[in-house]
Amino acid sequence: MNFKNILFPVDLSETSHKIVPFVSSIADKYDSTVHTLFVARIFQHFTSIYVPHPSITIFENEIFEGAQKSLFEFCEEHFKKTGRIKTVVVKGDPAEEILNYINKEDIDLLIMGTHGRKGLDKVMFGSVAEKISKTASVPIMLINPYKIKKTA
Repeated sequence: MNFKNILFPVDLSETSHKIVPFVSSIADKYDSTVHTLFVARIFQHFTSIYVPHPSITIFENEIFEGAQKSLFEFCEEHFKKTGRIKTVVVKGDPAEEILNYINKEDIDLLIMGTHGRKGLDKVMFGSVAEKISKTASVPIMLINPYKIKKTA
């Protein structure tokens, strides 16, 4: 198996930082291009509760622009030694956009973290990792950032 294109979806939280060593290690081993992807959620459903559409659009654009800057900084900090890195920010539903990206960019391996959401939080936001793991067409490495063994 050869993993030339690795997709690493990030949410730019502490979870993303904890998974970087796994991504870097595999990318180094296979001389891979690492595609970092941030999906900015869209808020179209709020237009039905009398939030003006222009306000939502402005807010979405600000999130998108801020995410581009933050993702670039994240990659500069964590992937300086990685040979090839691609940063991409898209708007949409995270699970759908990750699956679309896998197909569009010829991804060979997906590495992502789980958040361990429970209760109402999981019901409201669902589990992106769970949705993707059921339908992705490539191997997936799921990492629980809260269960990583610390090495001395």
